[in-house]
Amino acid sequence: MFVFGLAVVFKLFSIQFLHGEKYKALAEKRVVKDVVIPANRGNVYSANGNLLATSITKYDIRLDAVTSSSKNFEKYLKPLSDSLSNFKGKSSSYYQHELKKARDNKNRYYLLARNIGYSDYIRIRNFPLLELGAFKGGLIVEQSTKREHPMGGIAQRTIGYERVDEQGNVTRPGIDGAFGVKFLRGVDGQRKKQRIGKGQWKPLNDANEIEPKDGYDVYTTIDVNIQDIAHHSLLEQLEKYKADHGCVVVMETKTGEIKAISNLGRSSKGYYYEKRNYAVWESHEPGSTFKLMAVAAALEDKLIDTSDVVDTEKGVLTYYGKKVRDSKWGGYGRISVSEAFEVSSNTGIVKAIYNAYKGKPEKFVDRLYAMNLDDTLQIPIIGEGKPVIPDPRIKNGKWSGIALQWMSYGYNVRLTPLQALTFYNAIANNGEMVRPRFLKEVKEFGKIIESFDKDVINKQVCSQETVNKLQQLLKNVVEKKHGTGNRLYSKNFSMAGKTGTAQTEYWMKDWSKDKRYISSFTGYFPAENPKYSCIVVIHKPDTSVGYYGADVSGPVFKRIAQKIYTDTPLVDEIGTLSVKKASVEKEYEAYYKTAQTYKTIMPSVIGLPAMDALSLLENMNVNVKVKIQGSGTIKKQSIDKNIKLKDNQTIVLIAS
Repeated sequence: MFVFGLAVVFKLFSIQFLHGEKYKALAEKRVVKDVVIPANRGNVYSANGNLLATSITKYDIRLDAVTSSSKNFEKYLKPLSDSLSNFKGKSSSYYQHELKKARDNKNRYYLLARNIGYSDYIRIRNFPLLELGAFKGGLIVEQSTKREHPMGGIAQRTIGYERVDEQGNVTRPGIDGAFGVKFLRGVDGQRKKQRIGKGQWKPLNDANEIEPKDGYDVYTTIDVNIQDIAHHSLLEQLEKYKADHGCVVVMETKTGEIKAISNLGRSSKGYYYEKRNYAVWESHEPGSTFKLMAVAAALEDKLIDTSDVVDTEKGVLTYYGKKVRDSKWGGYGRISVSEAFEVSSNTGIVKAIYNAYKGKPEKFVDRLYAMNLDDTLQIPIIGEGKPVIPDPRIKNGKWSGIALQWMSYGYNVRLTPLQALTFYNAIANNGEMVRPRFLKEVKEFGKIIESFDKDVINKQVCSQETVNKLQQLLKNVVEKKHGTGNRLYSKNFSMAGKTGTAQTEYWMKDWSKDKRYISSFTGYFPAENPKYSCIVVIHKPDTSVGYYGADVSGPVFKRIAQKIYTDTPLVDEIGTLSVKKASVEKEYEAYYKTAQTYKTIMPSVIGLPAMDALSLLENMNVNVKVKIQGSGTIKKQSIDKNIKLKDNQTIVLIAS
């Protein structure tokens, strides 16, 4: 017994003095852990300053029912229950019973409120008992952030959103994902949590807690006015033709700035929503819109001219048993290359290109390469589809005896809508190919961190002589009476472009199926000194209603061009809106400097969209009520700027 006693004493001595630090650290590790405090992602704004995506802080409020003294718990039990009753609706006696039960059961993590906003958080933390804080009152606050889109689903696929898979992995497609790591994500903080049993962890107030640093704000190139026009113009046509899906992109010609992008797909219930980013992702056979690229190659190689005459041979050509047909029965007879392009004669364009390159198809492919048609655009948004250009020199390069002919009118090649638009935009821009751009600048509290300028892919995709001829061809498609785009012609403003009607690969492989088409129109406006280029692609319209590009996609293009000129002020030309915006931003720079120190100072929200003003005021460190009268832009505010706000104060904003 004596020896056994000595062994016990020795073991206790060993644990306490020889291995004490080891076991202490192990015990602490099991009951205390470091957890990440996520930083708020930066806001995403339109070019007009409208809020497109923002991180809203949400709070869970819990009570450590053991921490407070018996005296304090008894003193504040009824007042706290009364406050909870007023806040949540159940009776005060109900909460008295629940809180007593939580204390009796030694519940250190009792839930009081979940997923509440900042103003409710401020209200609850000032309830009796809770206002004593974490140590005396048992207050536990956990916060998280939720990404919200104030403008709803418009352009959501491009702006980006958070997607969580079954394994819990988070991905953010679109702008939110492309610029998340560098600008939007911010720097996470860190705090400690203590395990309190049953898999529950309680936050600890610790001097070593690291506050998170919020991400920067990014200002996109999206113009909400043009975006709204594009979105609803596409939606109206999709519904009319009961199409499967479609997309629209509007690009500023000289800069490559994407002013609008809409991607709508049909759900199983028949309504349309931002299903996939078709404009960036979907690589498909473009059909007749590729005739511009084919003619551009032959013109640049000086193997054809627009005045050359071709025989459409009654509208049917046969190569290796495969037929190329014109949409017009009997063809167009002998016509010029220019006329073949204007009426979109498949046989006319195919014969011209085949005769030019039949002994040297690699030269045709090389010219397409020189015009960057085999390259991705290398835009930061993930998921860009890859272009496909068959090459006779590459093994398994999808080359065959009919490859050259089929490429001439847009089959056996693949491009995404954005890649096709970029080439058309280069022709509108006198040969300079610019990369599509989604970002204008990055800011922190109004201060510019980084700005983005035009990014040139190719200074001259083809000679100015070729560009001039192509521009005239595209004008003729709309302006000539026999042009496939003549129904788009308007005396009020000029347009240039090309229609496209392609049979889908699915139908091409199985002739027993119903015909399925891809209808498109790609062009720019005005025809002289173009400001915008635009592509409209609509997949699988109801053929009983119509399927030609001029009928299905062309009207969307015209509607967008028309509304931009009649409904949308051109800020760069008028100038007044630019001055106003600059004035608002300058005022906010001064406000944010003050707000960093005093986070209860009323800012000036005059000139801001109502949604932006509401979001700003609700995220200040003061509990205020905001009432908005009207809609649109804020014109008046009931409390002047630089006035210190008080809790429960009401701010009235008048918008129009």
